[in-house]
Amino acid sequence: MDVKLLRIDSRLLHGQVATDWAKNTAIERILVVCDQAAGDNIRKTLLMQAAPPGIKVHVLTVSKMLRLCRDERFEHYKVLVLVETPVDAMRLIAGGLNTTSVNLGSLSFDATRKMITETIAVNEQDVLALAWIRRRGIELDYRKVSSDPKRDLWKLLCDKGLVKDKLDHDQ
Repeated sequence: MDVKLLRIDSRLLHGQVATDWAKNTAIERILVVCDQAAGDNIRKTLLMQAAPPGIKVHVLTVSKMLRLCRDERFEHYKVLVLVETPVDAMRLIAGGLNTTSVNLGSLSFDATRKMITETIAVNEQDVLALAWIRRRGIELDYRKVSSDPKRDLWKLLCDKGLVKDKLDHDQ
């Protein structure tokens, strides 16, 4: 499977993803990987209806996605993978999904999260998952749309005092 983009976005598939990211990553399919959405027929239907023209959307559990990414029948597919949390991105990478970078779009605020930008709020689990991903040499950036300049997510976490320093591989 040719993963053109692995994006973390608590909104999953929405206008910016459907219009901007799908077009600018030259993909054929969007794979929404979220255990909760895959188990909720209404949410699954709404996500599939948000598909941009000419692109198929599939809503999968993490375990099903891991089976597909190891299946040779799907190795030629050019895909955009959307997950809701850094933990789900970590689960996919740990399970064998091959990617060189992870893009963070937005993470919604809740009582467990601290705002670090106007669209990103993280908790301890998120930071630990992002550190795990970074230790594997995977680039972490954050931006809303593909035309935005890439911004270093690890540097942001350092600047906010959420990790020790830019070179800390023991987080």
